Amino acid sequence: MVRKPIVAGQFYPADFGELNAQIEDSFNSKFGPGALPIKKRTKNIRGIIAPHAGYIYSGPGAAWAYKEIAESKIADIYIILGLSHSGFGTCLSLDDWETPFGIIKTDKEFGNKLIKQGIKQDEAAHQQEHSIEVQLPFLQFANKEYLKELKIMPIIASPDKAYDEIAKIIAETVNESRRKACIITSSDFTHFGFNYAFFPFKTHIKENIYALDKGAIEQINTLNAYKFLDYTEQTGATICGKYPIAVALEASKLLGAKKSRLLHYYTSGDIIGDYGSVVGYASILIE
Repeated sequence: MVRKPIVAGQFYPADFGELNAQIEDSFNSKFGPGALPIKKRTKNIRGIIAPHAGYIYSGPGAAWAYKEIAESKIADIYIILGLSHSGFGTCLSLDDWETPFGIIKTDKEFGNKLIKQGIKQDEAAHQQEHSIEVQLPFLQFANKEYLKELKIMPIIASPDKAYDEIAKIIAETVNESRRKACIITSSDFTHFGFNYAFFPFKTHIKENIYALDKGAIEQINTLNAYKFLDYTEQTGATICGKYPIAVALEASKLLGAKKSRLLHYYTSGDIIGDYGSVVGYASILIE
């Protein structure tokens, strides 16, 4: 089966040429890295955290992370951790996924091993969820010369299963399978304003949102999932993918990650010049 795109034409263009142009514009944007990826693939990375909003807002942020992927040695499998905005539990998809750039194959052997370890398959949970889908065109763009070899493992990570348990299953399966894995985590950062029922401050909104997300990013950069989740609990920071981030931090450590660093941060308010309803976007590299 093939999981069809549900936000093509909404979050990003449904036309191949328009999509390619928008992604290139994201790389060249003043909010992006300012250049397309170079051809050399010499880096070794463990994973990235990238936003998943409409490309007009979060595309330049995502470009920072996918420039790192495009300049790194290709992974045998890209494990994509998303969230369920509609409340589904932890689950994976074995369907192949389609975007305007073509079909990406899932690693069904790897997925079946995860199922045996307790991560259930639920295609319905993935059907209307955009957090993973929005990552895929950027992943294809970053690996355009390897599209036939490209393999993914889409996983929704939810609090119905302990984050360290999910991480352990992923890491053990990677090691057992002897695959070079890269973990892609899909998350926006603080959602502020009446649209999101989160407005803890009334003045200096831009500065306060930056400070709130800076604190979260500092915890992420310690690779300590518990401290990161505790920070979001103590501050109320509305980071939609906090649980996938926690899973990614723990799994990356188990797989040998030593450090994490912020590539770039900005908000939707910086794009449109209005901070009445704002979402933060962080692009983070795990090495």
